[in-house]
Amino acid sequence: MFPRSGCPPSPRPLPPLPPLLLLLLLTGARLAQASVGDTFGECSQFLYMRTPPAGLPGGGGGGGGSFRRICQRYGDKPRYATLYDRARRLPVYSAYTFKKSDGQRRVDTPWMYEPQLVSEEEGGNMKVLPPDEELDPLLEESQVVLQDFVDATLYQRSTLNPDQHQADDDDKAATYTLTNVVPLLAPFLEESWTPYLDVLRRRLNNFCRGTSYVVTGVAVSGGPTIRRGNTDRLAVPRYLWSAYCCPRFDRNSPYAVRYKFPSHAAYGLNQPPVGAAGAAGGRGGVLEVPLKTLEGLLRNRTDAGPGLALFHRDCVSENAAKKRRRRESVPATP
Repeated sequence: MFPRSGCPPSPRPLPPLPPLLLLLLLTGARLAQASVGDTFGECSQFLYMRTPPAGLPGGGGGGGGSFRRICQRYGDKPRYATLYDRARRLPVYSAYTFKKSDGQRRVDTPWMYEPQLVSEEEGGNMKVLPPDEELDPLLEESQVVLQDFVDATLYQRSTLNPDQHQADDDDKAATYTLTNVVPLLAPFLEESWTPYLDVLRRRLNNFCRGTSYVVTGVAVSGGPTIRRGNTDRLAVPRYLWSAYCCPRFDRNSPYAVRYKFPSHAAYGLNQPPVGAAGAAGGRGGVLEVPLKTLEGLLRNRTDAGPGLALFHRDCVSENAAKKRRRRESVPATP
């Protein structure tokens, strides 16, 4: 029943929201889409046991120094993780999960950049790089841009997470962000690294039965720098390295393949392979090695820490983990 005035009663005012809840409501959308922060957030799913490599330069990845952890987002979906060095404008590594693929590459994807390296107020999705004449100086300061490669004719852009290792069109497109790019000498990229990526693709396609976790990174070690004008723009890696972890694999595979599971690694000097035109001597090409051998190399030739571990507990095979759990579940004999 309405009062005699015929008008409905005035609604009671709602109690004020607690300040902390109000802050969360106002910032929640932006926080949910954050791609640059102290952790990899949603992109931890691309790391074995959701644990990032330990002991690498900038491994803390938080607000300290020039290193930033990026959850690479494209189309409102997390795609892979990158540890980025803003001072060198170079990714330290990208970590991704391999998807069974035919190795075809996308040729129609524009290059993109990470907006939250420019401003924390930006959205979390990578964006298409603006034309040169429209580049924001803050964008150029925060990360590499295409202009940096114009006069660097010896080098080609190479992606640490390559589109050949992804199957979905959007996952492939997400690899074309400049925070996933390192400069490689053209002969090394074309004659050594690209063929190795295809060998790895076929191996994981055929013999990995579960998720393959891949980490690919660089070691700088006082290498040259690409300059634009009178300014150092980005460091050139001395070594390129990669390691994978596939806990569940085909145990009936040939021994030549089986000993490279559950984990294996590779590295190469960023120089022309031996015999290539302009080769400066030394060993070229890509060398496949056990995971521990790669970690030893990184300790000896970079400023990696003594606790370097690319994968949690060195990547445990699924069978070994099951056996350990069974042993732990057996009651002790009185």
